[in-house]
Amino acid sequence: MTTIALPSYDDALSRYEPVIGLETHVELGTQTKMFCGCKTEFGAEPNTQVCPVCLALPGALPVMNRAAIEATIRIGLALNCDIASWCRMARKNYFYPDMPKNFQTSQYDEPLCVDGYVDVTVDGTEYRVEIERVHIEEDTGKTLHVGGATGRIHGATESLVDYNRAGIPLVEIVTKPVPGLGAKAPEIAKAYVAELRDIIRSLGVSDVRMEQGSMRCDVNTSLNKPGEEWGTRTETKNVNSLRSVERAVRSEIVRQAALLDEGTRIFQETRHFQETTGDTRPGRSKETATDYRYFPEPDLVPIAPDPAWVEELRASQPEKPSVKRARLREEWGISEVEMQSAVNAGAIELIEETIAAGAPAAGARKWWLGELARRSNELGIELAEVGATPAHVAELQKLVDDGKLNDKLARQVLEGVVAGEGSPSEVMAARGLEVVSDTGALQKAVDEAIEANPDIAAKIRDGKVAAAGALVGAVMKTTRGQADAKTVRDLILSRLGVS
Repeated sequence: MTTIALPSYDDALSRYEPVIGLETHVELGTQTKMFCGCKTEFGAEPNTQVCPVCLALPGALPVMNRAAIEATIRIGLALNCDIASWCRMARKNYFYPDMPKNFQTSQYDEPLCVDGYVDVTVDGTEYRVEIERVHIEEDTGKTLHVGGATGRIHGATESLVDYNRAGIPLVEIVTKPVPGLGAKAPEIAKAYVAELRDIIRSLGVSDVRMEQGSMRCDVNTSLNKPGEEWGTRTETKNVNSLRSVERAVRSEIVRQAALLDEGTRIFQETRHFQETTGDTRPGRSKETATDYRYFPEPDLVPIAPDPAWVEELRASQPEKPSVKRARLREEWGISEVEMQSAVNAGAIELIEETIAAGAPAAGARKWWLGELARRSNELGIELAEVGATPAHVAELQKLVDDGKLNDKLARQVLEGVVAGEGSPSEVMAARGLEVVSDTGALQKAVDEAIEANPDIAAKIRDGKVAAAGALVGAVMKTTRGQADAKTVRDLILSRLGVS
């Protein structure tokens, strides 16, 4: 395979305009599957949550899950969609090993929710991402390729199928193509998925845990020269983190620009994002439209939501995340820029939970957007995965507020917490990091500092109080940073007869 030289991202955007589109799949948090009574618990032993219906055994007939329909309508309402007064399910026919029926019960030309939108803000500018459709379907099973190095079918010695996930209610949210984003396209794609995740989580209809696959995103990307028709799109499948959504768009822009620069045609295909390398690899060609032979599902009656029921659901919708952020910004006393920083870091709920655990807003924000955000960026992981919980951060801040830790020591304690050494109190005790509060020991260190620095002590006696900082530093060094700086300063001034 010939390796092509990749342009820089800025270079690619100087010649081409991106168009993106996103198809997001969300597993609903219903207790049972879409068309049968099987449980939907994550992590159960393979093939223990199955029955004749979801295994498509002869004679088994599906029954619609009302809770799944309600959840889909709630999602549609939250995304500003129109709710269909009548729609129906369809059979999408294709062969795949983890599809026990050899068709997927989905929706085709008559989705439940249409024509919505989501507004997102990036760098102070608001962008509208229009929603084409929100429809209900069933999830597939899961194929595991074992015996190889990559976990993919190539090189594997055998493939195993787990049908526990087959039949779980799945909502697909499809945007319209989004042009005109320029260099911001990757960031806006990430912001859209983040907003979508927050909206769905606020509804309580899914845990939207991307790392577990209950929310996954297919990212469509194409390039065209300014003023020309949109280019051929590629579809990067099953991207499972916010960071990866952004990286996938950026990677495809650079890759497609390199091919177009060489005069190479872009093929319509599915691609797979590589977490380790940050690029995409080819999947299967979609150069010709697949004939799924959709036809109405004969075993299910049409869906005709009562308009009064829809209005009841609309009236019971929770506070939208965007409205909630505006309220929290007011309560926390921060600017829009500061709130956006918290949004970008994925810290809103973490900060809120930390405050609920007893920390002041400023303290909660400080730790999540400072030390912990830095760590998550360094490791390339989500903020919630860094190893500290809101309860940990609230406890850490209380230790600071109680004078048992200063900021320097608190950072060392936090380092131990995220390393799995225990709670802040346990780490503080184990590492011996508590602030020295014994005034006798501190007074001895102060006297030694004064004796070792007579010139500085003389300046302080002459009224140059600012010079006390040097003696404070000497005492902090002696106590390995475990003294309270204010207490040390007060002791120094008292000892030198300066009020």
